[in-house]
Amino acid sequence: MLSSCPFAVGSAALLAASSLLLGSCSSPASNTGSANAPASADSTATAANPAAPANSPLQVVAEFTDPQMVGVAVEPGGKIFACFPRWNYNPSYPIAEVGPNNTLKPYPNASWCMWNDSVKGEPLKHWICPQTVQTDKQGMLWILDPAVPGLKFTVPGGPKLVKTDPKTGQVLFTIPFPEAVAPRKSYLNDVRIDLQNNYAYMTESGLGALVVTDLKTLKSRRLLASHPSMKAEKGLVIKAAGHPMIDLQGKPAQFNVDGIALSTDNSYLYYCPLTGHKLYRIKTAALRDAALTDAQLAQQVETVGEIPASDGLEIDAANNVYLTSFENSALMRRTAAGKIETLVQDDRLQWPDTYSLTADGTLYVATSAIHKTPNWNKGVGQPRAPFRIFKMALPK
Repeated sequence: MLSSCPFAVGSAALLAASSLLLGSCSSPASNTGSANAPASADSTATAANPAAPANSPLQVVAEFTDPQMVGVAVEPGGKIFACFPRWNYNPSYPIAEVGPNNTLKPYPNASWCMWNDSVKGEPLKHWICPQTVQTDKQGMLWILDPAVPGLKFTVPGGPKLVKTDPKTGQVLFTIPFPEAVAPRKSYLNDVRIDLQNNYAYMTESGLGALVVTDLKTLKSRRLLASHPSMKAEKGLVIKAAGHPMIDLQGKPAQFNVDGIALSTDNSYLYYCPLTGHKLYRIKTAALRDAALTDAQLAQQVETVGEIPASDGLEIDAANNVYLTSFENSALMRRTAAGKIETLVQDDRLQWPDTYSLTADGTLYVATSAIHKTPNWNKGVGQPRAPFRIFKMALPK
């Protein structure tokens, strides 16, 4: 998700620069985001909006001209949810259920989607800048809100993980994160839910760390904040579809730990920095062991292997790890044997961001076109395709 995600960067200076990537938030009073603005499903092909290759397995599920979308989740009943963080605008529906013909419905309701001066005293009851939507194996929908509007600093009392029931739209409980877990320069990014052990595991991209939460006690810990696997790879200039990610100050993008995936048996957590070409993993039992020091925990980190730079990760029943390759406008996977395979290369995949994998073997992915935004183009936003949700059947 930067995911999801774009999003936060690896130092205070770069975090400030990243805020220029998307500008500052719109005035809270002007809740006029165009989240419902649909794009034509048969848009005319251009260099910025290429046509579908004849052999592409990707199907367009929905597409929007604005606002910027970073995440997608599909619950077992087939309902699709999307995430539109408050980066440089104030979208009407930062979390929405996606309906037919590119329509959006506020989730869980209009009140939760409101964030302005009238509700600023209730930061735990509103989406401030949600980054991730994720379903668990029981079909519950979890929303991770780093509460960093405009990619600046956390809103005090705002960072949270919220469990909801997508069948009823009911909020089941909210887990707030204290500043010791989510510092002012943090950016909580992606989450996986371990129902077997009643834990949530999260990446924090702003400064670089993992956050683990005991879902029984609702207590959270910040881990491995000094470990190299949490940080952007120094000296690496990542490219998106051939475009070097260089900011307005002439510095290469430095995005910390981002993508995350939980093995089918819940025993390993896989993760990677967005600026990097290495996949890591750690035993979840170690993450749950509060008696381990960070130094002892660091000894549990394993380097799995080389991968393309990736924003989102997912994993299937055979423990193949799926990678969104923004460098190649492709969806890839790393097999359990370590082989990197290209599932599909399609120029419409303009910064494939995050995945959602359903039980029937359908892989969904959202595109966020981060490389087209002004901060990575000398201050001038570039023409781009609509933000899209695609789906495809997993190949055998």
